[in-house]
Amino acid sequence: MATRILVDHRAGGAQGGPQGGIQGGIQGASLAAPASEAVLPAHIARIVPSAAPAPLRHPEKANRPDNPIKRKPDWIRVKAPNHPIYHETRNLMREQKLVTVCEEAACPNIGECWSQRHATMMIMGEICTRACSFCNITTGMPKSLDADEPRRVGEAVAALGLRHVVITSVDRDDLKDGGAQHFAQTIAAIRAAAPETTIEILTPDFLRKDGALEVVVAARPDVFNHNLETVPRLYPTIRPGARYFHSLRLLDEVKRLDPGIFTKSGVMVGLGEARGEVLQVMDDMRSAEIDFLTIGQYLQPTVKHAAVDRFVEPVEFEDYARLARAKGFLLVSATPLTRSSYHADKDFAELRAAREARLGRAA
Repeated sequence: MATRILVDHRAGGAQGGPQGGIQGGIQGASLAAPASEAVLPAHIARIVPSAAPAPLRHPEKANRPDNPIKRKPDWIRVKAPNHPIYHETRNLMREQKLVTVCEEAACPNIGECWSQRHATMMIMGEICTRACSFCNITTGMPKSLDADEPRRVGEAVAALGLRHVVITSVDRDDLKDGGAQHFAQTIAAIRAAAPETTIEILTPDFLRKDGALEVVVAARPDVFNHNLETVPRLYPTIRPGARYFHSLRLLDEVKRLDPGIFTKSGVMVGLGEARGEVLQVMDDMRSAEIDFLTIGQYLQPTVKHAAVDRFVEPVEFEDYARLARAKGFLLVSATPLTRSSYHADKDFAELRAAREARLGRAA
């Protein structure tokens, strides 16, 4: 009988609990791995002398009480990655010494996306200065910026032959500009190496970083994504280092600075939010002229992270999508496994077509 395990793509091993994600609600799901590829589960690895203990990814959460992890419903199931192109993509990331949010956040869609050579690259390191209670990215003091990273990202995009690429980052509150110039340099490097590739960025909030947003917008990404993550009421516990209305204003300001850039944002559900609160967030997003909305199920990374309040059923996601389209979003993706950069290349083509169709009707 095959054993159901959870694969930690970053370490190449297994975790003792479900893995989860970062900004845009990129959280993990159960992975059914073939028995021939099984590795030692964490609770067994701890008692095997040859298995070295893994460092804590979230030291700030170590003393929190445990939140039991709920069993996932049948509609949240993905296959363990096993496609040859998946391994090619993984090897390229290693060769270029690049970090991906796909691995760091243990995204459940990594097998599908990497098998199509789609990888969301995470710049400025893998250590975040924030400590959001939903996120599986390592928390701590980041290293200095790698000045050569933009060039390597550009080369990787060209090598993968991507039509559309998503670039994200950890929060870098330690930097004077929050990493804005590094984003701009990365966009420029991609334009030089792969001029036909469209570029989507998923940024931090640049909180208290005057002038940072203007630097990134001036680099002219095709899509500017920043996730609101949850409803305002839950910010103190779910996203304590951020401010809801600052994030909303950030996206509104992108449109003011350059109306031609598509804006995008996402929320997680299943954290205890009420339906009316989600609808209010939609209205707030439309007031900021956000073009593209994503909604996905929150999945708890570890027992030390925020608990899943409930698993939202697929029919509720369909209802959210219907209402969001009625509110005027150009594009909506709302399913249990929707994540910020899932199917981003296909979505960008639909987003552009939707804008052209709307402008045609208005003419």
